[in-house]
Amino acid sequence: MALEATVRPPEETLSLWKREQARLKTRVVDRDTEAWQRDPDFSGLQRIGGVDVSFVKGNSVRACASLVVLSYPELEVVYEESRMVSLTAPYVSGFLAFREVPFLVEAVQRLQEMEPGLMPQVLLVDGNGVLHHQGFGVACHLGVLTDLPCIGVAKKLLQVDGLENNALHREKIQLLQAGGDTFPLMGGSGTILGMALKSHDRSAKPLYVSVGHKMSLEAAVRLTRHCCRFRIPEPVRQADIRSREYIRRTLGLPGTPVPGSQKLHRPRACPKEGSREFTGEGRPSEDNSQGSRMDLKASQPETVGPGLAVK
Repeated sequence: MALEATVRPPEETLSLWKREQARLKTRVVDRDTEAWQRDPDFSGLQRIGGVDVSFVKGNSVRACASLVVLSYPELEVVYEESRMVSLTAPYVSGFLAFREVPFLVEAVQRLQEMEPGLMPQVLLVDGNGVLHHQGFGVACHLGVLTDLPCIGVAKKLLQVDGLENNALHREKIQLLQAGGDTFPLMGGSGTILGMALKSHDRSAKPLYVSVGHKMSLEAAVRLTRHCCRFRIPEPVRQADIRSREYIRRTLGLPGTPVPGSQKLHRPRACPKEGSREFTGEGRPSEDNSQGSRMDLKASQPETVGPGLAVK
């Protein structure tokens, strides 16, 4: 029986996590590192990745880890992989990556080994980057471990460094009139930790975009906006949809298949936050944060699904 994820780890484990988090934080790059990031039209950007960890409803241990790659600017899915996993590391606020990121790193590594031509040039993460208790959220952690540019895109404001979802914050949200409108998230320390973005003309709630790794905040906000057909950027949205569909198929639950998913097939040699309703109770919404390579073998996948690619 899997270890209950709600059990608080021993202090030695927390101390280890804190040291590892501090060590990896020194490797975060918060500026543009690729030529396409500095181009107004993102010329040269062809593939964008999105990741998701969705939980079986009512189960805080069993989950589905998914990686999708979309073409840019078409935003069509060209690769997907989903695997059922058991998350035995407990949830601790501020240290979410040690619970979830190992499985996402493994998914990126499998893609690199099996289909290197489909490797994403940037990853969008449902969570925070530097907008985090320790300034090192899940998007930073995943970016550093994969050495890929990463963007944190959270659906709720993480209230750190004096940021509050108070009357003033809600007033600023009301002033966001059109898709693309923003306001900075400046903490009590005077540091701009991210941007609130009205991602779509019809969105009532903003997204909270922050730097993950190897990309500036300005470019991260611009690209997030370009990826939004709806409120949630398409790479994150598709990863979420497909992880839910994989859980539905795996558990034999009723539901409607994802349109177009039957067109995907196996690549050569491939084996194969808020709460996430349907799948939802294993991941608390108040902290969309972080994993390290030292944890990759802590939890092994239960069930393996196929990696899928469009040829």
